[in-house]
Amino acid sequence: MKSSIASRFQARLDERRAQSLYRQRPLALSAQQPIMQINGFPTINFCSNDYLGLASEPRIKAAVCADVTAGWGAGAAHLVTGHHLHHHLLEDELADWLGVERCLLFSTGYMANLAVQQTLMQKGDLILADKLNHASLIDGALASGADFKRYPHLDYTALARRLQASEQTTLVVSDSVFSMDGDLADINQLSGLANQHQAWLFIDDAHSLGVLGEQGRGSFSHFNQKIEVDHILVGTFGKAFGTSGAFVAGSNVLIESLIQFARPYIYTTASSPLNALATREALKWVKQADHLRQQLFANIRFFRHEAALLGLELLNSASPIQPILLGDAVKAIHWSEVLKQKGFWVAPIRYPTVPKQQARLRVTLSAAHNQTQIESLLSVLADLQKADRENG
Repeated sequence: MKSSIASRFQARLDERRAQSLYRQRPLALSAQQPIMQINGFPTINFCSNDYLGLASEPRIKAAVCADVTAGWGAGAAHLVTGHHLHHHLLEDELADWLGVERCLLFSTGYMANLAVQQTLMQKGDLILADKLNHASLIDGALASGADFKRYPHLDYTALARRLQASEQTTLVVSDSVFSMDGDLADINQLSGLANQHQAWLFIDDAHSLGVLGEQGRGSFSHFNQKIEVDHILVGTFGKAFGTSGAFVAGSNVLIESLIQFARPYIYTTASSPLNALATREALKWVKQADHLRQQLFANIRFFRHEAALLGLELLNSASPIQPILLGDAVKAIHWSEVLKQKGFWVAPIRYPTVPKQQARLRVTLSAAHNQTQIESLLSVLADLQKADRENG
């Protein structure tokens, strides 16, 4: 018997509501910055990945507004007429910055992660992935046709055993900074194991670029590692760069293979040329942003120190992503709602984004936050913690 959309999904939607797992989109009414209008209310935003505060940088906006060479829309795919000079120059400038042969732009990090694994891997190959990799990395692996196995989070002994046992062409896949826990993969370990076992290494550096390493070059620079010939790096612009889109970095053969064979690249309209120009301007800022990175890490240290004094359960993160583990989804929603009422936007993260009974508040910090704003957030968190203890 054929079913309707409602008959297939309404019960699932109702169940998600009943389990406090239903998600809704907040409506931003102002530019991305620490103090925003969200859902019609003024709030201090602790949910943004705008780590260096560049998303509303007026000089980037001015450079875009002054350009007369490109419209907002690309009008076609890169392989038709959509590949503008700003795209081309951005790819070259990124490659020079990272010390790789080539870079290739994508409209989103999700598309880039799909494209790399779909294109490079095939039936009979093996993908070994960290258990807590981003959903886009998981989906890319599943779509590749390769065998897909996951090793326990950051367990390089387990990864080594699986590499030792494999005779297949193998791709090791990992985030650098993990988006829900905020912890950091060991690039030295991953690179060493990949080289030892003649595997390829694929790193999603979305939350590292602009934040870690010399000139913000990301996790490889942070660990004093070179991006080698069988290494693939994906970076995104929607975090520290404050714009949007993504890129793949690596060898000339890698990039040409993606141009020729990657369906998510070939069959889609190119991203905005003006966004490419904005990202070129943002790259100039990222290179020179040591003062912003210093401020960001000062904010991280201050938050972690004060949160620990309150007895909040933090995860092992030295990144701008600072999860407060609460466990229960209902509790996470309650804390988030109280924070909103007090003027702070901190999202509750629940299953299926994180495992069951690991619901959390995901605080993200920016160089644009000042200490007073962080202290005010901590004051409300202290009240919530006290109320929980008194009621518990």
